[in-house]
Amino acid sequence: MWPESSMITEDDIDRLVPTFYDRVRTDPILGPIFESAIADWPHHLERLKAFWSSVMLASGRYKGQPMIAHLRHAHAMTPENFARWLELWKATSAELLEADRAASVQAKAEMIAESLQLGVHYARERSVR
Repeated sequence: MWPESSMITEDDIDRLVPTFYDRVRTDPILGPIFESAIADWPHHLERLKAFWSSVMLASGRYKGQPMIAHLRHAHAMTPENFARWLELWKATSAELLEADRAASVQAKAEMIAESLQLGVHYARERSVR
Protein backbone atom coordinates (compact mmCIF):
# COMPACT_ATOMS: atom_id res chain seq x y z
CA MET A 1 0.00 0.00 0.00
CA TRP A 2 1.27 3.46 -0.87
CA PRO A 3 1.63 6.07 1.87
CA GLU A 4 -1.42 8.35 2.14
CA SER A 5 0.51 11.31 0.71
CA SER A 6 1.29 9.37 -2.47
CA MET A 7 -2.30 8.33 -3.11
CA ILE A 8 -3.47 9.56 -6.46
CA THR A 9 -6.80 11.40 -6.46
CA GLU A 10 -9.75 11.54 -8.84
CA ASP A 11 -8.61 15.06 -9.76
CA ASP A 12 -5.19 13.68 -10.68
CA ILE A 13 -6.82 11.06 -12.90
CA ASP A 14 -9.08 13.68 -14.47
CA ARG A 15 -5.98 15.68 -15.48
CA LEU A 16 -3.67 12.82 -16.36
CA VAL A 17 -5.84 10.67 -18.62
CA PRO A 18 -7.00 13.35 -21.12
CA THR A 19 -3.56 14.98 -21.28
CA PHE A 20 -1.88 11.63 -21.84
CA TYR A 21 -4.29 10.56 -24.57
CA ASP A 22 -3.97 13.95 -26.29
CA ARG A 23 -0.28 13.09 -26.59
CA VAL A 24 -0.99 9.53 -27.70
CA ARG A 25 -3.30 10.81 -30.44
CA THR A 26 -0.59 13.10 -31.84
CA ASP A 27 2.23 10.59 -31.46
CA PRO A 28 3.56 9.44 -34.86
CA ILE A 29 3.71 5.81 -33.72
CA LEU A 30 0.65 5.40 -31.50
CA GLY A 31 -1.61 8.08 -32.95
CA PRO A 32 -2.67 6.20 -36.09
CA ILE A 33 -3.30 3.01 -34.10
CA PHE A 34 -5.54 4.71 -31.56
CA GLU A 35 -7.31 6.87 -34.13
CA SER A 36 -8.31 3.79 -36.12
CA ALA A 37 -9.40 1.91 -32.99
CA ILE A 38 -11.39 4.60 -31.13
CA ALA A 39 -14.52 6.07 -32.71
CA ASP A 40 -15.88 8.06 -29.76
CA TRP A 41 -13.05 9.74 -27.87
CA PRO A 42 -15.15 11.52 -25.20
CA HIS A 43 -16.78 8.20 -24.26
CA HIS A 44 -13.45 6.38 -24.36
CA LEU A 45 -11.78 8.96 -22.10
CA GLU A 46 -14.56 8.56 -19.54
CA ARG A 47 -14.05 4.78 -19.61
CA LEU A 48 -10.30 5.24 -19.19
CA LYS A 49 -10.78 7.58 -16.25
CA ALA A 50 -13.10 4.99 -14.69
CA PHE A 51 -10.47 2.31 -15.36
CA TRP A 52 -7.68 4.24 -13.66
CA SER A 53 -9.98 5.18 -10.79
CA SER A 54 -10.74 1.51 -10.27
CA VAL A 55 -7.10 0.48 -10.56
CA MET A 56 -5.61 3.18 -8.36
CA LEU A 57 -8.45 3.92 -5.92
CA ALA A 58 -10.43 0.67 -5.95
CA SER A 59 -13.49 2.75 -6.83
CA GLY A 60 -15.18 -0.01 -8.82
CA ARG A 61 -16.18 2.49 -11.51
CA TYR A 62 -14.79 0.44 -14.41
CA LYS A 63 -16.84 -2.56 -15.50
CA GLY A 64 -15.07 -3.52 -18.74
CA GLN A 65 -12.62 -6.19 -19.81
CA PRO A 66 -9.39 -4.55 -20.96
CA MET A 67 -7.84 -7.78 -22.24
CA ILE A 68 -10.69 -8.38 -24.67
CA ALA A 69 -10.49 -4.79 -25.89
CA HIS A 70 -6.77 -5.15 -26.54
CA LEU A 71 -7.11 -8.52 -28.24
CA ARG A 72 -9.37 -6.89 -30.85
CA HIS A 73 -6.30 -4.92 -31.91
CA ALA A 74 -3.67 -7.60 -31.32
CA HIS A 75 -1.90 -6.78 -34.59
CA ALA A 76 -0.83 -3.45 -33.06
CA MET A 77 0.07 -4.87 -29.65
CA THR A 78 3.82 -5.10 -30.21
CA PRO A 79 6.52 -4.79 -27.54
CA GLU A 80 7.68 -1.59 -29.25
CA ASN A 81 4.21 -0.05 -29.09
CA PHE A 82 3.79 -0.99 -25.44
CA ALA A 83 7.21 0.54 -24.73
CA ARG A 84 6.21 3.75 -26.49
CA TRP A 85 2.90 3.87 -24.59
CA LEU A 86 4.79 3.46 -21.30
CA GLU A 87 7.32 6.11 -22.30
CA LEU A 88 4.55 8.64 -22.92
CA TRP A 89 2.70 7.60 -19.74
CA LYS A 90 5.83 8.06 -17.63
CA ALA A 91 6.66 11.44 -19.14
CA THR A 92 3.11 12.75 -18.80
CA SER A 93 2.61 11.50 -15.25
CA ALA A 94 6.01 12.89 -14.20
CA GLU A 95 5.07 16.26 -15.65
CA LEU A 96 1.58 16.48 -14.12
CA LEU A 97 1.86 14.71 -10.76
CA GLU A 98 3.97 14.93 -7.64
CA ALA A 99 6.87 12.49 -7.83
CA ASP A 100 5.40 9.90 -5.45
CA ARG A 101 2.03 9.94 -7.20
CA ALA A 102 3.69 9.67 -10.60
CA ALA A 103 5.74 6.73 -9.37
CA SER A 104 2.61 4.91 -8.20
CA VAL A 105 0.75 5.27 -11.52
CA GLN A 106 3.92 4.41 -13.44
CA ALA A 107 4.43 1.21 -11.47
CA LYS A 108 0.81 0.19 -11.98
CA ALA A 109 1.01 0.97 -15.71
CA GLU A 110 4.10 -1.23 -16.04
CA MET A 111 2.27 -4.14 -14.40
CA ILE A 112 -0.78 -3.65 -16.60
CA ALA A 113 1.32 -3.42 -19.76
CA GLU A 114 3.16 -6.61 -18.85
CA SER A 115 -0.12 -8.41 -18.19
CA LEU A 116 -1.64 -7.24 -21.48
CA GLN A 117 1.49 -8.20 -23.42
CA LEU A 118 1.44 -11.68 -21.90
CA GLY A 119 -2.25 -12.06 -22.68
CA VAL A 120 -1.79 -10.98 -26.29
CA HIS A 121 1.21 -13.28 -26.66
CA TYR A 122 -0.73 -16.22 -25.22
CA ALA A 123 -3.68 -15.54 -27.53
CA ARG A 124 -1.35 -15.45 -30.53
CA GLU A 125 0.28 -18.72 -29.49
CA ARG A 126 -3.11 -20.40 -29.13
CA SER A 127 -4.28 -19.17 -32.53
CA VAL A 128 -1.20 -20.67 -34.24
CA ARG A 129 -1.89 -24.14 -32.86
